[in-house]
Amino acid sequence: MVLFRSVSLLTKLRSSAVQQSNLGNSVRWFQNKLRYTSYFHSERCNLRCQYCMPAEGVELTPSARVLSQDEIVRLANLFVSSGVDKIRLTGGEPTIRKDIEELCQRLSNLEGLKTLAMTTNGITLSKKLPKLKEYGLNLVNISLDTLIPAKFEFMTRRRGHDRVIESINTAVDLGYNPVKVNCVVMRGFNEDEICDFVKLTRDKPINIRFIEFMPFDGNVWNVKKLVPYSEMLDRVGKQFKIERIQDHHTETAKNFRIDGHQGTVSFITSMTEHFCAGCNRLRLLADGNFKVCLFGPSEVSLRDPLRSGVDDDKLREIIGAAVKRKKASHAGMFDLAKTPNRPMIHIGG
Repeated sequence: MVLFRSVSLLTKLRSSAVQQSNLGNSVRWFQNKLRYTSYFHSERCNLRCQYCMPAEGVELTPSARVLSQDEIVRLANLFVSSGVDKIRLTGGEPTIRKDIEELCQRLSNLEGLKTLAMTTNGITLSKKLPKLKEYGLNLVNISLDTLIPAKFEFMTRRRGHDRVIESINTAVDLGYNPVKVNCVVMRGFNEDEICDFVKLTRDKPINIRFIEFMPFDGNVWNVKKLVPYSEMLDRVGKQFKIERIQDHHTETAKNFRIDGHQGTVSFITSMTEHFCAGCNRLRLLADGNFKVCLFGPSEVSLRDPLRSGVDDDKLREIIGAAVKRKKASHAGMFDLAKTPNRPMIHIGG
């Protein structure tokens, strides 16, 4: 999947609308001048994380219905030419794409794009990262939910903990700053490791991002597994001297400095303190469906009109109409748990 971020998407979409089709009314939600407007997503993965997919796995989209590299680049160029300045590749696992290096090179060469990011499980990243950096990948998020190999194997249903650690160290050695590490915190599994994760930031430019456990189809979400932001912050505050960082109004994380540490700590509080008012994320899924909210079931196909031969102005109109339907905030966590949505592997993190 791809996530886009845009400096002036509202302005440019409105300008196009005035000339073309009253699209300005359709993109009124973009009043914060989006910077981060889309994820390009790949469904395939080499792990089977319990919070991402059910134990029996998921049915993958047939290859004929998946966006081609050329289609991804065309849609990315459409967003970037409209003001997007950040794109994120996610999954599934983007590094197992055979064309990932070429895709990064083509995307990073889009005029106006400032940041090409990737969220990865780190299993195969270490060997590929030097070339990916050469081809324009300038920000990485690496997922790691435990520092204990046996627990890693239990959670992911696969081995490879050592390779994830190697990828984090490789990213640091290559000069990525910060190296973001995503950690989904679940009661009874890894809440006792929170402060151990914080210690990773002492001597390295690592940003640990603690994420509240979120409900998706097939991940057997239960509020009893949720460790709320307030509890995580309290654990960290009792052991470390922390200072809140002034966040940008579109920031999805609550960010903190740790006294004496080179790195930082962040909290993604989707369940207990949502950040919908400032959220500027949109998602393009592997099958070309477009989502304006991670938790919303509503999707609109960009693949079908793209393959039917519509021009970029019509695609902008479709995007604008979808954005117009974006709600001011997602439902509460108990309602989300009952709302049909795709498994996380189909949506992208």
